[in-house]
Amino acid sequence: MSRRSTFVTLTLTAAVAFLVGTIFAGGITRSAVVAGPDLKNAGRRSGVHPAAGLPSGTSVNFADVVDRINPAVVSIDATSKGRGARRRNRTDAPDPPDIFDPPFDFTPPRRDNDRGDRNDRTDPTRRGAGTGFIIDADGSILTNHHVIDRADRITVKLSDGRSLRAHVIGSDQDTDIALIKIDGQSGLPVAPLGDSSSLRMGEWVCAIGNPLGYEHSVTVGVVSFLGRKLFDASLDNYIQTDAAINFGNSGGPLINARGEVIGINAAISSRASGIGFAVPINGATAILELLRSRGRVSRGYIGITLRDVDADVRTSLKLTVGRGALVQDVNEGSPGERAGLRAYDTIVALDDRPMANDDQLIHEIASRAPGSAVRLRLIRDGREEAVMVKLAERPARDTGEARGGSTPSTPADRSKADQDGPLGLLVRDLDRQTANRLDLPRPLRGVLVTRVEPMSSSFDAGVERGVVLLEINREHVESTADYRRLTRAVHPGDVLALYIYFPDLEQRKLVTVRVEDR
Repeated sequence: MSRRSTFVTLTLTAAVAFLVGTIFAGGITRSAVVAGPDLKNAGRRSGVHPAAGLPSGTSVNFADVVDRINPAVVSIDATSKGRGARRRNRTDAPDPPDIFDPPFDFTPPRRDNDRGDRNDRTDPTRRGAGTGFIIDADGSILTNHHVIDRADRITVKLSDGRSLRAHVIGSDQDTDIALIKIDGQSGLPVAPLGDSSSLRMGEWVCAIGNPLGYEHSVTVGVVSFLGRKLFDASLDNYIQTDAAINFGNSGGPLINARGEVIGINAAISSRASGIGFAVPINGATAILELLRSRGRVSRGYIGITLRDVDADVRTSLKLTVGRGALVQDVNEGSPGERAGLRAYDTIVALDDRPMANDDQLIHEIASRAPGSAVRLRLIRDGREEAVMVKLAERPARDTGEARGGSTPSTPADRSKADQDGPLGLLVRDLDRQTANRLDLPRPLRGVLVTRVEPMSSSFDAGVERGVVLLEINREHVESTADYRRLTRAVHPGDVLALYIYFPDLEQRKLVTVRVEDR
């Protein structure tokens, strides 16, 4: 054997011996598949104890969370005497991009056969199943408004199997929150309430409920989005999650990894799985005392329609500010009208507190008591002004169908109609007959949009057939001649502010359209 071969053999032998000795000595351990870093050392590395919080990358074990919270989760049976199924009204948000339903199972009672008297068939007693969770040891329970709405009898089944009658303490349709109570109880398990404002997208959450009657079912997912608008663009602030939520989950808790309730499961998409929504728990804690003391919630109201000030609005209207809430419409007879507010006013402060956007202003106004006065600082035509507004009480949400306006057909006589033009719109003069058919308020002057070209910038901005175009960049459009004059001067890349009246909504809105090279 050569000297070189001998050297290689000795080297390999030494390496193998070293490895074997190290394994027996415990210096090298076999790798293991784990969901995250070692929990024992995670708190030491991040400065946070694993039991107190969940640092980034820490694995989550919801089994312990469920063991603590599950005893506080209850199933709710709501019975109504034949007034039809209770469903959350969806007409407040016109043309939603999806259909959202409350995950509340509401069906007629099962019968052994279809025979029965005629009254039974036409006006049956209806029963619904939902979920709730105990927040006080004496039996106070949070759930959704739509779970107990118009119920004549409410039965709560506790985790220990007992079924008890409950009664409504208070409810709020606008936020879909209800407080009910079972009397004569003490020492009941309680679900701790967390802080939904600290949630982040991607954070792990867990839902507990009674989907389709399968009691205390647990699903896990993440926070998919925060601040989603579904039914009411002014107050909605839903948490979107992909934790499975199904019929019967309504009113159940959405729980973070620390075992705190941070939402009340409320709605699902009927067009896709893995899209569920929960009311933030901070919305419930904010009105809890009002529900206990008054049974309802009163909110301040000005009676104006607002929108954000974005870059396109600022450019097209030549605004001097890049933040605040732009007034789109002022309701007739509202506090805003009495105070002299006008379309195009940009509200930048409330009681000397800066307002960044319309959401902030709406929530600030809603949090004030009706009858109180607020001072609004606004920019009007480049000048700063201040107005005092005495708030009224916010009207109850309309539970009827959206008022349907007759959408006119495209006229055969195109002599009074403008061609699609640079905005992709076909418009015609507004005659008295059409104004009466659409029940337009007087005086309202504009041109009727009879066609919106698909895939145009106007189509993308939400302009619809049957609306009335009132202004372009604050210039009145009272005829097709006005429309042609204003659009003839635009160039590709220009941003135009279109002030539009939507007959179906009885509301004026401001939309921005970027002119395309056509």
